[in-house]
This record gives sequence, structure tokens and C-alpha cells, in this order.
Amino acid sequence: MLDKILIANRGEIALRVLRACREMGIRTVAVHSTADRDQQHVLLADETVCIGPPRSTDSYLNMPAIISAAEVTDARAIHPGYGFLSENADFAERVERSGFIFIGPRAETIRLMGDKVSAIRAMKEAGVPCVPGSGGPLGDRDKENLRLAEDIGFPIIIKAAAGGGGRGMRVVHERGDLLEAIDLTRSEAQSGFGDATVYMERYLQNPRHVEVQVLADQHGHAIHLGERDCSMQRRHQKVIEEAPAPGISEEQRQHIGAICTQACQRINYRGAGTFEFLYEDGEFFFIEMNTRVQVEHPVTEMITGVDIVKEQIRIAAGEELRYRQEDIVVRGHAVECRINAENPRTFVPSPGHISHYHAPGGPGIRVDSHLYSGYSVPPYYDSLVCKLIAHGENRESALNRMHTALGELVVEGIQTNGALHQDLVMDEAFRAGGTNIHYLEQKLKS
Repeated sequence: MLDKILIANRGEIALRVLRACREMGIRTVAVHSTADRDQQHVLLADETVCIGPPRSTDSYLNMPAIISAAEVTDARAIHPGYGFLSENADFAERVERSGFIFIGPRAETIRLMGDKVSAIRAMKEAGVPCVPGSGGPLGDRDKENLRLAEDIGFPIIIKAAAGGGGRGMRVVHERGDLLEAIDLTRSEAQSGFGDATVYMERYLQNPRHVEVQVLADQHGHAIHLGERDCSMQRRHQKVIEEAPAPGISEEQRQHIGAICTQACQRINYRGAGTFEFLYEDGEFFFIEMNTRVQVEHPVTEMITGVDIVKEQIRIAAGEELRYRQEDIVVRGHAVECRINAENPRTFVPSPGHISHYHAPGGPGIRVDSHLYSGYSVPPYYDSLVCKLIAHGENRESALNRMHTALGELVVEGIQTNGALHQDLVMDEAFRAGGTNIHYLEQKLKS
């Protein structure tokens, strides 16, 4: 087992990884920017290294500084968490070449799945259902692109191959708007991702966002941990996640799960990962794979009892998976609300000093947060400050517990979107289950 791990992240995920390491008897190194010297995981880590000023580009995205911190502290491995460098193939490669273990997939796998065009091609070859589309990057021939769009059928969506997180995409409803949309998306992709490659797919108009959690080791074993529904979104950013997904039968769960595990074996996947699908009219359509731990991993942990972060570490250490598919049993239902430091109506970020913080409790309640009274939320990073998770014997029980927990949560000194979550968990349509990815945007406009 690894004896010392450097945590190359911040906030609640850094604290989550630190706690997993503590339980496994692994020493930790926390790297941090000058703005994060008072973060909980920094105060609790066995060793700390300041890697730069507040800006991410000068600290959490500074590869040489992170690798140097691993060298001076004699860390054995680096855990990237999510965001920042977690899906950066160049970083994974540099970590391994420097003699450390990257807690995640191999660089070539990250590279394969990070490019949406190559990912879709690989998934098609592995038998994973994909959205009808161009099947590759779009060329410069206008007539060919128009023909492709007509064959696919409008509306279509133009996507950047290097895009992600809802960025780098444009919906086209009419033939006359296609060529301009391609040019605009290419320009945005080049400026935003340094890669102008784009492709097109059929635009599903009322889909849900359903994803499958997988774990795979380097010995050829792979399992799935069921699915999550992440359809409650604003500007393609997830707001509420739940597991299992409402309306997905056990037969569907095992079928799509088996397809995903077989795909893992085909591409020699290693570590934790998530296959993301659009789900419409009973069909799954692959859109991308996240080659890291997800923000919403706690809901899967709550219904399966599997500690995904610990399994990441064990896999990185070369161990075989401790579970077989028949060991995975889904029990009850779990819901996660992302509490952000932002105005609940305008969504403007709200950094500042936390004058008072009280975390909710009770049966089935889990809080993943780095907040504490006296902590100051900096303005430089993502606004996520707390993940509130509720588990119950069924979906209604989980939602009721979540509503109670949201009422108990106290964060004073800054604004949060807690009020929005209280409204959503009691929303009649959401309570019924199966709302699509456009529901929240439409609700906010009404």
C-alpha cells in the first residue's frame, strides 16, 4: 500500500481524500495556494507545501510546482481529485515520468477519452450506444457538412472535441444557420481549448442525464456501481444528483452497466470513471466519459456501501478489485444538493467571511464540506462550498430527509443557493421523478 499521498486539489474533495487516507493509514501532503493556507485539509495534513499565489494558473494548475512538492516530501503518489489537473493527460504523464503514481487512469486513456471525437469512436467500437452524428471531426467542405446534418436530422448540436462541462457547444435548428454555427463553435473552441476540432450530433430535445459509475483495475477486472441521475442542471452545470435514477429498471441497469464494464476492459481502463449518457424514450446515448472521481460520487457510495476514493487508491497501488459484480447491491435512495456560495436568484458568486456555520445531522445525512466558522471563502475558485447528501429507504424518504437537512443548514456571512434547493426538493414535478435536463432552466424563467 502507498505510504504517502500528495493531494493536488483544494476544498471539500481535498478533505475527502485526506480522510480516506487517514482511514487507510496513509500519510498526506497538502499543497495549497497562499489564499488557501487556512483550508481544513491543510490544517489537518501531515505535511503542507505552498505552491504559489491565489490564481489557479500559478498554483493548482502549476505542474512543476506540484511535482516538486511531491519530490521534496517523498510522496509516493498524487491524487488529483476532480477539476484542475485531474483529466490532464500531460500532467498524468509527467507524474509517472517523475517516478510517482498518478491516482487515476493512464495518460493515453485520459487522452483518448478527453477528445470527444476519439472517445465516441472508441465507444462505438466497444458497442456502447452513441448519439447519431458525424462520426468524426467536421471538414471544411460546406456541402458535405450540410449533407451530414440533413442525414442526421435537425435539430443538431455542434460540439468542440476538446470541450467539456457544458462549454463549446451550439444548437442549430435550421439548415440556414448551420455553417455560421460551425464557424462560431470552431472559433470558440480554438480560443477556449486550443483546439478548433468540432463534430455534430443529433440534438435530443427532452433527454435526461444519466451516468454509470465504474471501477476497473489493471488486472482486467471491471465492475459498475449502478447509475445516477444528474438532470437537474443550470447552464449544463449539475445542481442536484440522485441514485439510483428514477424509472430505470434493474434489467436496464444491469444491461447498460455490463456494456460500460466491457468498454472499460476493451480500452484497458484503470481507476474510477463515469460514462455519461443522455437518456430519452428508454434509450441510452453516450456523450462522454469522465476519467476521474465525480463531484456526485457520494450518492453512489451511500446506496452501494463502496468507498470510491479508497478503491481509487487501492487500484493505483496495483491491487485487484475487492469486489465482483455480484457483490454490488443497491440499497435505498440517495440525493445530493450542491451548496454554492452564490446569490440564490442571480447566481452571482458570494465569497466572504463565514461568521457562523452549522452542519445538519440525523439519520441518513452526510455533509462533505470544508467550511467552518471563521473561514473565509476566497473569490478565486469554484463556488461549491458544501455537498449535502441524504439517504433513505426510498426516494420519498431521501427527499424528505434532504428537505429537513436543508432547513438545519446554517451558513452566515455569505449567501448560498440553499433556498433554491429547498424549493427544488419540494417541487411537484421533481418529486414525481424523471424531469429532463431543461427543466430547471425553464422553471427559473417562469
